[in-house]
Amino acid sequence: MTAPPLQRIHHVAYRCRDAKETVEWYARVLGMTYTTAFAEDHVPSTGAYDPYMHVFLDCGGGNVLAFFELPQQPAMGRDLNTPIWVQHIAFEVADLDALLAAKAHIEGQGIEVLGPTHHGIFRSIYFFDPNGHRLELACNIGTAEQREELRALAPAMLEEWSQTKRAPRHAAWLHQDPEA
Repeated sequence: MTAPPLQRIHHVAYRCRDAKETVEWYARVLGMTYTTAFAEDHVPSTGAYDPYMHVFLDCGGGNVLAFFELPQQPAMGRDLNTPIWVQHIAFEVADLDALLAAKAHIEGQGIEVLGPTHHGIFRSIYFFDPNGHRLELACNIGTAEQREELRALAPAMLEEWSQTKRAPRHAAWLHQDPEA
């Protein structure tokens, strides 16, 4: 048997505290279009009684971000054993000018923004949505040669990490910010 031929991510779903607030925030702050809502009293896959509102937002490029509001469940939390910077949703913007304009727009909404941060082949900014989800906007700055080098190094880096649990130095150049 072979793996299924995937075409793309259909949607990614997260939990939200308030579906209406979340839809309005993503439209205002990131320009996403609210496209669809499903609301049920019973979960279709399990049959369990658990009323929910499931909203879908168009992120551009055929990408969809979805949220569930679950009013009968305990209050939202997060995995306290995972640092807050780990789990995040990253969106791509066209270039550095777009990234800087987005930063100004988001800060203009009264939202604290970290960055731009240099990641070698891209720069990014970070901020939080009203549900506590960390978001990232990134613009690619790397060359085709750099991306190919990283692709070629990836297997050796993973193998070294697997054996040592220490950061391999194969692509140390990624961490050298020419603007720093």
